[in-house]
Amino acid sequence: MSLPVAEGRPKLALVTGGNRGIGAAIADGLAAQGIEVTIGVRDPGEVSSAHRTMPLDLANPEARHLPDTTFDILINNSGVLYDRPLLADSEGYQTSMAVMVDGPYDLIRQLAPAMAARGWGRIVNMSSGWGSFSEGLGGGGAYGMAKAALNGLTILAARELLGTVKVNAMCPGWVRTRMGGAGAHSFT
Repeated sequence: MSLPVAEGRPKLALVTGGNRGIGAAIADGLAAQGIEVTIGVRDPGEVSSAHRTMPLDLANPEARHLPDTTFDILINNSGVLYDRPLLADSEGYQTSMAVMVDGPYDLIRQLAPAMAARGWGRIVNMSSGWGSFSEGLGGGGAYGMAKAALNGLTILAARELLGTVKVNAMCPGWVRTRMGGAGAHSFT
């Protein structure tokens, strides 16, 4: 198998929330294709992966600065789910929007210019059916609202980066992870 290369080097991917669940499966899948993967994690102590790690707490705006902008692929996978009423949970709302909208926005702003300058890049925002107006913006607290905003960010970023960087959202469905719970479908 030939390794994908960019500028004479293997492609580099950043996967947020890549230490477990869907993010870990994505990181492993990318690595199996010869892509060098770095996972961005809030708590490096929770990492049981062989991939490189980078401390990245998307809930904290000061902790979103990337020291390296050579990534060719960005997977915005981090998510939080609070099962509390939206209007009664200001903290859950703020954290949901920070992790699932503001964080991806900041990461895209940091990485997309270098991707565009190289003429190649891929950005995938992990969404949810709960972020769909046709499905009623489900989930607990601000989850569906944040995913709907992430979908909007995906559309507008794709429009601005047209021709150089592909930007897409992906909805994996209800998956058996720590967030998805035991009643969800297994992805393994």
